[in-house]
Amino acid sequence: MYPADLENLIESFEFFPGVGRKTAERMAFAVMNMSEERVHLLSSSIENVKENICLCSICNSFTDSSVCNICSSELRDDSVLCVVEDPRSVFLFESLGLFKGKYHVLKGLISPAMGINPEDIELEKLVDRVRNVHPKEIILAFRPSIEGETTALYIKRVLGDLDIKISKIASGVPIGADMEYIDAMTLERALRDRKNVE
Repeated sequence: MYPADLENLIESFEFFPGVGRKTAERMAFAVMNMSEERVHLLSSSIENVKENICLCSICNSFTDSSVCNICSSELRDDSVLCVVEDPRSVFLFESLGLFKGKYHVLKGLISPAMGINPEDIELEKLVDRVRNVHPKEIILAFRPSIEGETTALYIKRVLGDLDIKISKIASGVPIGADMEYIDAMTLERALRDRKNVE
């Protein structure tokens, strides 16, 4: 129905999560109506992200250098480590301006039903970091789900021999919710009211 290049652009937009055919068409038409400068900015931004953004060698969050600004900051509290399931959660917590510790990003959550085991989310890297740094507290900030609970309990069992407080964010976060859709007030309350992992 569309010229080949336009059809390819539409199909490319469909790669994005949550974008169906109709939305992809609207996005493609929007590109057609953009100035050349904006189209160039869009295409170069995509290329730059793929070329320049990588994972921090310490915490696994997104960065444009080998070590992110949070890990390299001497103003952050090394004694508290917040463990999250993906880099987006780091930026979500940072937008609150509430947490002053450091982060560790897992590559997802344990899910036996999906065949995702502890080694698949690089839990060993977290264990090694904890044993080397010896934080006083670890905050587990996962979405409330079976996978989140499974991962929390596994971490508690693996680190149980260490003298470290292990807490998790409070249940102000509804079960099954994606972290990126939770409003700031709910997330702030959940962080403040965190509980020990039993």
